[in-house]
Amino acid sequence: MILVENAVISDDIKEQLFVCDLTKCKGACCVEGDLGAPLEEDELQQIDSILDEVKPFMSDAGVKAIEKSGAYLLDEEGDFSTTTINNKECAFAIYDERGILKCAIEQAWLAGKTKWRKPISCHLYPIRISKYDNYDALNYHRWQICAPACDHGKELGVPVYKFLKEALIRKYGEAWYQQLVEEIEG
Repeated sequence: MILVENAVISDDIKEQLFVCDLTKCKGACCVEGDLGAPLEEDELQQIDSILDEVKPFMSDAGVKAIEKSGAYLLDEEGDFSTTTINNKECAFAIYDERGILKCAIEQAWLAGKTKWRKPISCHLYPIRISKYDNYDALNYHRWQICAPACDHGKELGVPVYKFLKEALIRKYGEAWYQQLVEEIEG
């Protein structure tokens, strides 16, 4: 276990090798599971503020799901997540010409239409954060659909913390990330 400021990081994040291989998994993490993408409370306003810019990048089914239920939902545990289409893929998930799921929010960001990239839970995946009163617990989420990413990570020799450098810096800052690297690499 690694401690950096107010974050407890599981050893898996330094030891597990991982690089997404979308050509093999097709973005299954945007479809699998029983809820949409987990959202932090401050992200709700972000989604509301960019929805008009994101809708042109969304599928018709995604737009309909949001018009019917809103862009996000509150679950039984009091957590927010993105709305889904028929309890399957995230309403913001779109298929490209190769059948790979991508994020409409991120596509709008890449096109320069928004300044917000996508929910941090998506950007940080396969890291999941559990929030406690005084600290965050960062854990590696093991899931069979990511087996190709584990294989690809092994081929390239890239651990989770390096693969997710940009997302970790986005969440915790450059100094925090440098401290994490120092703790891991000595």
